[in-house]
Amino acid sequence: MPPQLIAPTVAVHASFLAAMAEFRADGTEHVPHSGLARELRTWAGRWPTAEGFAAYVGTVGDAAPVERADGVVPVTTRWWVADGVYLGRVTFRHRLTDELLHYGGHIGYAVRPGARRQGHATAMLRAALPVAHHELGIDPVLVTCDDTNTGSRKVIESCGGIFEDRRDEKLRYWIHAPATAAGR
Repeated sequence: MPPQLIAPTVAVHASFLAAMAEFRADGTEHVPHSGLARELRTWAGRWPTAEGFAAYVGTVGDAAPVERADGVVPVTTRWWVADGVYLGRVTFRHRLTDELLHYGGHIGYAVRPGARRQGHATAMLRAALPVAHHELGIDPVLVTCDDTNTGSRKVIESCGGIFEDRRDEKLRYWIHAPATAAGR
């Protein structure tokens, strides 16, 4: 079966653990402003147990994210999985704060290091856009990347990203929902 975006599930526990080990070896837990880095620092000690992993999945797999009192925006997470193997993830931020407007955007994505350069990032972002546009009502979608990340820049542009500007080390792109036949 080809890869697809799915809700987080305990069914991919073993491959998730392997992917997180790859991310840790890649230095991801030290990346500033990264939700994945934060999760690696917060949850890594609990992921190995079935109970700890189930608790994590329950946290990131919430079907209806809510606004938090501490100002953290609601986030929806989907995992990129093929044949029961965790390959990466997409996070959808339902609205933008001033900080997210500058460096984070609406969508963040990460492909496990062992699955990179195989087209997964482009396929993931393409699969994520209808979720953002139609399920979550986000249009246009802001996607950002580091100015040194040529691969991510190409992914965003190939998915219809229109460059707006550079803010510090971040490139900012907007992606609009495609026009429908009824909307033309």
